[in-house]
Parts: sequence; structure tokens; C-alpha cells
Amino acid sequence: MKIFKILLGLAAAVVLATAPAVACTGITVKAQDGAVVHARTMEFGMDLQSEVLIIPRGYALTGLGPGDKPGLKWKAKYGALGLNAFNLPSLADGMNEKGLGAGMFYLPGFAEYQKVTPADQDRCLAPWDLVTWMLTNFASVAEVKAALPKVKVWPATIAGISDSFQPLHYLVTDKGGNSLVVEYVGGKLHLYDNSLGVITNSPPFDWHLNNLRNYVNLSANNVPQLKLEGINIYPTGQGSGMLGLPGDITPPSRLVRAVAFTQAALPARDGEEAVMSALRLLDSFYISKGMSRSWEKGKVHYDFTQWMDACDLKNLKFYFATYDNLTPKVVDMNKLDLNAAKLQRIPITTGPRFTDVTGLVK
Repeated sequence: MKIFKILLGLAAAVVLATAPAVACTGITVKAQDGAVVHARTMEFGMDLQSEVLIIPRGYALTGLGPGDKPGLKWKAKYGALGLNAFNLPSLADGMNEKGLGAGMFYLPGFAEYQKVTPADQDRCLAPWDLVTWMLTNFASVAEVKAALPKVKVWPATIAGISDSFQPLHYLVTDKGGNSLVVEYVGGKLHLYDNSLGVITNSPPFDWHLNNLRNYVNLSANNVPQLKLEGINIYPTGQGSGMLGLPGDITPPSRLVRAVAFTQAALPARDGEEAVMSALRLLDSFYISKGMSRSWEKGKVHYDFTQWMDACDLKNLKFYFATYDNLTPKVVDMNKLDLNAAKLQRIPITTGPRFTDVTGLVK
């Protein structure tokens, strides 16, 4: 990878490290015909300038190593696509031609990456390199699990500018329905099989699993009436089985809702229906501007849902919608030239916001 791309990655790392915390949510939806959909929202307090990025087979990639020098080098075994940030040649979330999906999510206050030595230089990756490395090299969750111990993810920073790094963890899903959470906590790699297929942010994933014990009473079924001293007491409307479901936008509450909603959703028949189900479920996690605020050096930042995406890992279709345009767009990977010589990009701000149907009046 050319030096200017490495420097661009470093600059973005500083921006990300000083930006407000994000509140992303990831889910998995499975269809009756075997389709698996990896989907998520992307929240951030400043414009990520995301675009669809297509990485062809054979494209040369280089991770960032200590000393701001090149780390692990590889060529893309598989074509991959997804959404990036800040015009970087790396993916924040996406899928590959083999039906593997992956995304990065913030884990502030807990992520602690591995210590590296000069001998590790040629197997080092920055935190933002990992999704691209996984998607361009592997076809399944099992392959990712086997390969992760062979690389080092280190706390990339820029000396003299920022002592912070991107505190990330990762969700990986394959077309077989297998799901994995990847975390670096306490300087060690932690892998969690994730049959629930969900993820949010801090604390670490094992804490969230334990927290679900507080919500074992939740059910999509309405609570039946109760008779006390001859008096019939009826539930007040629909949804009484979910009474106690946390409704705020903190990571623990969002993960509980992600589990409750994905488990309660009616089965989808095929990939397209599963995508629609995933996008409608993610609507429940949408954060409008002003709902979540933080201050940085006296300036207010609004953490909001910049985009959401859904990867149909069976049919190899990538769907996305943005804050300013909720109409889903789709990129069909089957129609792409994955042997192209260079990276390809698609803007995500295209298309009409609204469809005028006035002319359909009969």
C-alpha cells in the first residue's frame, strides 16, 4: 500500500480517537431457505464520509505496524465490499464473495490490544485493518478463528499527537450462520462463539451475556389476565410480555433489545425478506440527531445513526440506507468485476429521498 494511504489511515485514527463515543448495534437474521443476513447500524458524532468500497481479488494490502511502518502485507484472496470511513481503503463493515461478513464496533474503556516486539513487525495490524484482513482472506468463521492467533493487533497511535487508539471489537458471521465476537481485552485475544448473533459496545461481550439473566422474564407473548379476589385484571394493551425491556440507548440496553427483537421476529422465507426484517429491526435502534450528545472542548457532538447496512451472505447482496435517505440501496456482488485492477467506490448519498406517487392517482 502506498505511503500516502498509510498516512491517511493515521490521520483518521487521530480523528476517531478524539471523536465522541459511538453507539452501534449489530444483529443477525436467518431465513428459512438458508440465507443469513449480517446487519448493523453505524452511529458517530461527526460525518464519517462513508462510501461503498469494493476491493478486488489480488489487490495488494498492507497493515500498519509499530513505528508507523508497514506491518503485515497480503494480497486479497477474495473480493470484498462494504462501507468505509474518511475515504480510507479499508472496510468498517461488509462482506466478501464467499459469504463472510464482518464489522467493527467501539469498545471504549475495555479494549486493550496486544504488546508487540520488533520481531512481530511483519504480522502486525492496526485495529482498523482487521475487518479488511478478515474479509479479503477467509471464507468462514472457522477460518477466521484459526488465523487470528497468527497476527498481532496493536494500539496504533501517532506519537506526539494522540496517545489514544481506536477501542474496537468485532462481529464476524458466515453464510452457514456461525457467528463470532472478537475482542482484545487485557492485552489478550478473546473469542466468543455468538449463537445469538448480536453485538453492541461496552462492556465486553461476556458481561452482556451474563446481563441477559436479568431479563429471562421477557416474552413476545402477552401476559394473560389475572384474577385477584374475584376481580379480573387485564393487561393494558399489547406488549405486556415485554414489560421491563430497557428502552434507553446505552449499549447494555440495546443488546438486550437486540436479543429480544431478533428472537421474537417472525421467520423470514428468503434472503430478501430477511434483509427487510433486519432493516426494520434496526429501525428500533435508530438515533436521531439530538438524542445523544457529548461535548469536546466546548463543542457539542450529536451521536446519530449515519447509516445502516445488511449483508445477504447467501445471495451476495449488500444493502444500505443513510440518515438522510432511508430508501434502501443494493449492490449485487454477483454483477461486480472482482478482478478489477484497482479499488472501486460508490457514493452513498445518491438517489431521491422521497418517491412522488401523486401521478398514480386513479
